[in-house]
Amino acid sequence: MLTPHTRSAYSTLLDAAALRPEGAQTPVITFLATDAPPVTITRADFQARTRAYAAGLARLGVRPRDLVIIAHIQNLESIFAFWGALRMGAIPSMFPTLTEKLDPQIYMRNMNRLVRHSGVRLIFTSDAFAPVMARTADCPVVGSTELARLAEEGEEPGFLDQPPAPEQIAFLQHSSGTTGLQKGVALSHEAVLNQLANYAQALKLREDDVIVSWLPLYHDMGLIAGFIQPLVQGLPLILMSPFDWVRHPALLFRAIHEYRGTLTWLPNFAYNHLARRVRQRDLEGMRLDSMRMFINCSEPVRHDSHQLFLQRFASLGVKETMLAVSYAMAENTFAVTQTPPGRRPRVDVVSRQALSQERLARPAQDQEPTVAQVSCGPTIPHTQVKVLDDQGRELPERHVGEIAIRSDCMLQGYYRRPDLQPFLNGWYLTGDMGYMAEGEVYIVGRKKDLIIHAGKNIYPQDIEAIVNEVDGVHPGRAVVFGVPDAREGTELIAVVAEVDTEDPHEKQAIARAIRQLVARESDVTVSYVTLVGPKWLIKTSSGKIARAANREKWLQERASSLS
Repeated sequence: MLTPHTRSAYSTLLDAAALRPEGAQTPVITFLATDAPPVTITRADFQARTRAYAAGLARLGVRPRDLVIIAHIQNLESIFAFWGALRMGAIPSMFPTLTEKLDPQIYMRNMNRLVRHSGVRLIFTSDAFAPVMARTADCPVVGSTELARLAEEGEEPGFLDQPPAPEQIAFLQHSSGTTGLQKGVALSHEAVLNQLANYAQALKLREDDVIVSWLPLYHDMGLIAGFIQPLVQGLPLILMSPFDWVRHPALLFRAIHEYRGTLTWLPNFAYNHLARRVRQRDLEGMRLDSMRMFINCSEPVRHDSHQLFLQRFASLGVKETMLAVSYAMAENTFAVTQTPPGRRPRVDVVSRQALSQERLARPAQDQEPTVAQVSCGPTIPHTQVKVLDDQGRELPERHVGEIAIRSDCMLQGYYRRPDLQPFLNGWYLTGDMGYMAEGEVYIVGRKKDLIIHAGKNIYPQDIEAIVNEVDGVHPGRAVVFGVPDAREGTELIAVVAEVDTEDPHEKQAIARAIRQLVARESDVTVSYVTLVGPKWLIKTSSGKIARAANREKWLQERASSLS
């Protein structure tokens, strides 16, 4: 197994356990779907299919160091193409395919801009989408059927499995967004292997671990923790489509129960989604006590989400010590921190006033309003964190500032973007606001999203969590942002929330309840409440609410209504 102690035995990702000759019948991936029986891929299967896909890509003109975009649905074909590209020395990058939540014109415009700017050699996508993309793409587009056919033809290229240098780029992780997937995080083989070794130590990874994941492979949580990690380490991976999981959330629990899963990574909303949407009849006879950790990989993490999840599923064997946290980002390959296994995350109850007015995480005193901050844990090996003020000076413990990190698993840079310089004196500036306390990292929000309201620092996700508790509001479908007010010289707070009802009296009651609950729980006055119907809110490719884009949409609609 790859750890800091065995790190010297691994040069590139082609040293992955899934590509080794021994253990030909060892399961690598078991792919689950709601409408088909499970498909298990052994090492022999995986090696044969990825080798064939590498040959197919070569027959399409792909060569070592070429950039290959995989904008496919999450299935075995996209997995074989990704590892096939790695095996031939190309640079793969997983992308979301076009879905109903993405505007087709914006998606294609941004994809074409990226193709031109990054010199994409080839796009691999589904048969259904290939003709659509081929009409506007400035590079060849190939669908599933054609690549599968080419994968079965003739001899393999002579450069297959020629190991690249450890410092060469292995793959790109692209940031999600509504304004284009333009920032390709370039990660070397060396950086990825360092991350996997360091993270294995932080997780106390074991030979009998079983990783279960529904996460999309076009973001770091799914790509690294729930995909590359088990294949490199030789651990069984139980994988499913994120679309299947959203529609049938009990699929995750069924996989854990049947395959004795031990590790899974989840965004914060998934804890609420599981607790509220899994039906009791779907849990009959099910046990989750094989799990070592459900790892919350969001920033910030919400204590109430953990408690809701624990209360709902304690009867299945879920314990508080299973609820762990990791602070992670693509620029560090993945994990920056990790809750130590077997220990519940620390919860820091701090003064709401000190946090908002002084940027100080002061432990709360009796009867004052409080905020519960969940620790992301200590840093993983060979990773450092410090907190900086607005002038770039290091802050003492419990002072809130921008998180900066330094490690041996950082990005080389943003692919073909010399205009973006992410480092300051060797430290990567994350854009996340947080603080350190007793050697652990706490994240309170994004720097760019901070609202300055009447001298207070307001983190919109805190207000959004309150709004999502109001009856009539779709949980997870509210956005909060600041609106400059020249007369008051401050930012006013606006709430946009999706509701089902069109009845004006019901909407008035919901808006009133939002204002009252926010005022009662946060001591913040909401100036604008706009209730909208389904699909009004703009989301990123990863399904997150796009705060800046929704703010711009709201301002435009407001300007039109006032003109």
